[in-house]
Amino acid sequence: MSAAGVPSAAPARAEVSGGGRADARPARARVGGAAQRVDVSVLVPAKDEAENLPAFMAQAEAAFLDTGISFEVVVIDDGSRDATWAVLESLAPRFPFLRRLRHRHQRGIADALRTGYLNASGDVLVFYPADLQYRPEDIPRLVRPILSGESDMVTGRKEGRYEKAFVSRIYNGLSRSLFHVPVRDLNSVKAYRREIMDALPIRPDWHRYMIVIAAAEGFTVTEVPVALYPRAAGRSKFGRSRILVGVLDLLSVWFELRFGRKPLLLFGVLGAALFLIGVLTGIVALLMRFVIPPYQGFRPLLTLIETCLILGFLSFATGLLGEQIAGQRAELHEVRRRLDELDAR
Repeated sequence: MSAAGVPSAAPARAEVSGGGRADARPARARVGGAAQRVDVSVLVPAKDEAENLPAFMAQAEAAFLDTGISFEVVVIDDGSRDATWAVLESLAPRFPFLRRLRHRHQRGIADALRTGYLNASGDVLVFYPADLQYRPEDIPRLVRPILSGESDMVTGRKEGRYEKAFVSRIYNGLSRSLFHVPVRDLNSVKAYRREIMDALPIRPDWHRYMIVIAAAEGFTVTEVPVALYPRAAGRSKFGRSRILVGVLDLLSVWFELRFGRKPLLLFGVLGAALFLIGVLTGIVALLMRFVIPPYQGFRPLLTLIETCLILGFLSFATGLLGEQIAGQRAELHEVRRRLDELDAR
């Protein structure tokens, strides 16, 4: 055992190389063949962060010192082109709580967190970037409400100078208005129970909406202030081109939460409304043709009737097809839940 309360022996399945493929069920660190759990697994996606990782690991060790919380730091090298992997290998002997995972090519933060989750041992997971804009000293404050049973998820509220503050305010404002979440900052570091990952779709960039999805699934979400610092080394991986992607993802999440399980509620109502418009327009066309002088038809009305009826039929058919897909997803989720229950026995 190390001073941090985790085994000093490296687990046999601590590395994922090649394509970064992980098992379907969460791995457990093993020492002498027996499962060894820790309280907290800090998941650290790292893309070209060779300069920041030594300081990050030292600060993480200091953060958990004398807290009584057993932990591990799971660093996922997400296709780095610098010396990130070599630095991780050199740090492993010094920091026995370090676990190294690797994607041969960049797959994004969402996939990195998924790989980390599948290979982590902790009951509480923490998403923390490696760029040191957030200091590891704040991690114990994030996890304590969860370990004490006060909350299921804790997110950090950024305090300090933020280069993308304007964009962040717009993003957070739209998210709060659409989803009514009880926190002010959705795109920050966060700690959460590992079962929350089961509710997350395996989609690129949807880690940004983890809080929204967790709240929609009935998990309790709270917020604590965390200090934000200038990047110590390297450069940001995100530019303004991500704004449009973020807005589209926001709409996608809203649709998923509102209509993902019952798509016929949207497409059925839309189809019925179009059918009704087509029928009413047909009645008006008949009146214009046979009752209202000068007793002649009106070609644009016929076009409107055809359009509404065709679109109404297609919308209703799309809703029925969506219901079948939603049913398959529900069955797949139930199978996955039962497999996890069998694995836990």
